[in-house]
Amino acid sequence: MKTFTAVPVKDLAAAKQRLIPHLGPDQRRELAQAMLTDVLRALGEVLGDAVFVVTADPRVMELARRHGASCLVERANRGHTEAVALAQSEARDARAGRFLTIPGDVPFVTAGEVGAVLAALTTERGALFVPSLSGLGTNAALLAPADVMPLKFGEPSFADHLAAAGQRGLAPVTLELPGLGLDIDGPEDLALLLDRGPATASAALLREWGFSRPAHTLARGS
Repeated sequence: MKTFTAVPVKDLAAAKQRLIPHLGPDQRRELAQAMLTDVLRALGEVLGDAVFVVTADPRVMELARRHGASCLVERANRGHTEAVALAQSEARDARAGRFLTIPGDVPFVTAGEVGAVLAALTTERGALFVPSLSGLGTNAALLAPADVMPLKFGEPSFADHLAAAGQRGLAPVTLELPGLGLDIDGPEDLALLLDRGPATASAALLREWGFSRPAHTLARGS
C-alpha cells in the first residue's frame, strides 16, 4: 500500500528560536539543515521517492532534492498544521492508501523506527500516533486513508489527536519510540545529540563547532 510521506519544514532563517542565546543565526540554520538531512536519510531508506518536503524555503527545496525527496511548495510559512493539511490534500489527490508525517527536527529517527511505524498500523482505516518524549506533542502521525481525520499540531496535540480519532470511530494506535520521540528544540537538547546520536549529521556539525560540553556553555556563533 502506497504511503505518502510529508516532512514540513519552516523557513530556515527563523529556525530554532529557543536556541538564540546559544547559537547564532547561521549556526541555527546549519543545524536545522543537518537535522533535516538525518530525517531524510532515515525516511529514504524505507520509503524511497515517496517522501515530500513541505516548505517555502528554496534552500530546503535544494537539500530535499539532493536526498531524493520531492517538494510541495508553500506560498508562505503558514505553520506546521497548515503545511500538513496541504500534504494531506496532495496525498488524497494522489490516491495514496496511507499518509505519514514526521517533523524535520528529529535527527535520532532511524530507518528501523520508520519501519516500525509503518508495520504497527495494520488496518485499512485507522490512525497511529507517536508522542514526543514529553507526551504532549505528536512527533509522527500515520493515517489510513490519508484524509481519515484532520491533524492539528501544537501541545497538547497528542491527547487532542487521540480524542479526535476516537470521535471519528477510530481506535488509534500509539507507539513510543526513543529516536522519533525526541525533537531538538532547546539548549538542553544539544548535549543529547552527542550522547545519543554520535553518528548523525547533526552531531557531526556540533563536533565541528567544538561542542563537547553542556549546552549552556556553548559559545554563540555568527
